[in-house]
Amino acid sequence: MQFVPRFVSSDNYASSFGFQWNLFGRTQLDSHTGLPISRDRLFESTGWDPADLDGKTVLDIGCGAGRFTEIVLSAGAEVIAVDSSTAVDACRQNFVPHPRLNVVQADIHHLPFQGESFDFLYCFGVLQHTPDVRRAFLSLSGMLRKGGRLAVDVYPKLWLNALWPRYWLRPLTCRMSHSRLLGLVRWMVAILLPVSLAVGRLPRVGRRLRHVIPVANREPDFPLSPDHLKEWAVLDTYDMLAAAYDQPQSAQTLAEWFEQAGLRESEVFRRGPLVGRGVK
Repeated sequence: MQFVPRFVSSDNYASSFGFQWNLFGRTQLDSHTGLPISRDRLFESTGWDPADLDGKTVLDIGCGAGRFTEIVLSAGAEVIAVDSSTAVDACRQNFVPHPRLNVVQADIHHLPFQGESFDFLYCFGVLQHTPDVRRAFLSLSGMLRKGGRLAVDVYPKLWLNALWPRYWLRPLTCRMSHSRLLGLVRWMVAILLPVSLAVGRLPRVGRRLRHVIPVANREPDFPLSPDHLKEWAVLDTYDMLAAAYDQPQSAQTLAEWFEQAGLRESEVFRRGPLVGRGVK
């Protein structure tokens, strides 16, 4: 499709994501980093075999700039990539024209597709940023054909969350203009990323202590180059401070939602985020 069908106004609760992905459209693409970061996350979280996607129809909910879209397209799938923000423009710029990709701007609660139309559906890094997380989750299973596979992730609800700066700074920073917050974040990363890197390298406790410093530090997670490490730090710090909603969930709650949606063979586990997957 040579244009983006739009079913929502771009001025909505997800507007900060449209702002960030149109600035950092290639930052998290594996083709940009030269590392299989998105590929590993997708297939380890879903448990899907890449070969099973070939020729199948896949719904990518909350596509952003298309970090997972890139992987699923490379597996031979027909992909519908959806986002409620103008991130769809970054996704389209990255991959269109592509004969097996359509990009749509739409609300997760009101998806403009006929039910039972997809073989696979994934939704990563999205649900906790919606106004009603349960409702958003339950809107997904109806899109799957019988036997279709669903995978999602959410931030885990932990007592430690109360100690992390993102959760007590965000009520203030999410009210700032996007451009002003980005300027603040660039300043924070310049000053605090070197501190976080030093703390993160401490034996045993460094990986946890780095979270006390309010900038994202991916060094313990991925072997990024120094330039990519700084680029991810700006992107991820902005992401965690700009979202209008940030609602972590417990493993029990996510498991209950899979049961309510009538999904079988479901399992919920931690892999960084809290991951859930099941079959229609």
